[in-house]
Amino acid sequence: QLQKDLEEVKELLAKATRKRVRDVLAAEKHRLEMEIKNQPPPKPKDAVEEEKSSLGGYTVKINNYGWDQSDKFIKIYISLNGVQKLPAENVQVNFTERSFDLLVKNLNGKNYTMTFNNLLKPISVEGSSKKIKTDTVLVMCKKKREEKWDCLTQVEKESKEKEKAAYDTTDPSEGLMNILKKMYAEGDDEMKRTINKAWVESREKQYKGDIPMDI
Repeated sequence: QLQKDLEEVKELLAKATRKRVRDVLAAEKHRLEMEIKNQPPPKPKDAVEEEKSSLGGYTVKINNYGWDQSDKFIKIYISLNGVQKLPAENVQVNFTERSFDLLVKNLNGKNYTMTFNNLLKPISVEGSSKKIKTDTVLVMCKKKREEKWDCLTQVEKESKEKEKAAYDTTDPSEGLMNILKKMYAEGDDEMKRTINKAWVESREKQYKGDIPMDI
């Protein structure tokens, strides 16, 4: 899905003629490339098949969960009856900076999985952990920065922004500038440098008269 988004942004970038639009698209292209780079590498096919065969039974994808947060942690609560009776090694959670996946093996003859990709903000892999409670698995994602998360994933955030944009009738160029400002505010140092460079170059060209002042 991310790869498709990146391809579309590249196509739009190739067609864009207005400097401000190109700057925004270039920054978005960089963000998507970084997100793809931070994704966990796909497992070799043999390893996936071996893992499936070792599980036995059949696997259920977990879709229901609750979440909460403190200053330091994002907490995801997954209800699974009797999970506290399993050996500790049957409940596995793997973390990356922007994702985690949960595997619960052989709970009442079934295996349960849950995957979260593209978390809204980076987490500390070393500081994250799991806790097994009565009928519940608690996944604790340690925030890299102590700040409030509006939602869990980048996809949820983009979905909310699209809904908001559908009701926004302001000038399109103003909307692009708002997106650029938001990307700058939430981006990493590399993103900030990219946007700053694009902005400075745009202003320099305006002063030299290379492009009209209203662009």
